[in-house]
Amino acid sequence: MSTATDEILEKLKTLTLLEASELVKQIEEAFGVSAAAPVGGMMMMGGGAAAPAEAVEEQTEFTVMLEEVPADKKIAILKEVRAITGLGLKEAKDLVEAAPKAVKEAIAKEAAEEMKKQLEAVGAKISIK
Repeated sequence: MSTATDEILEKLKTLTLLEASELVKQIEEAFGVSAAAPVGGMMMMGGGAAAPAEAVEEQTEFTVMLEEVPADKKIAILKEVRAITGLGLKEAKDLVEAAPKAVKEAIAKEAAEEMKKQLEAVGAKISIK
């Protein structure tokens, strides 16, 4: 490490939590960055310049989202959700009425596509995330 970074590190070690919090706010304002961790849990370090990702991982787990339930198709969609999820009548009804809501999470792409086709066939609006 260089002398400058060593000096900064030594000064950072002496900060109280309140001072460190204030420093974070000032850095965010000065450089237009956010110290919040991205959803993936990876921390980006640097003065706002994002380092290139080492390797873009192909998404292997998908979530089937029930986006919209037309009122005239509600019963058919409810039956299909029950068949897919194995939920009881009340639980499936609650899920359908809570749209937009996840129907199934962390499933393979093929299963997600098949589920989307089944639900769209009975009139639901579906997205895969």
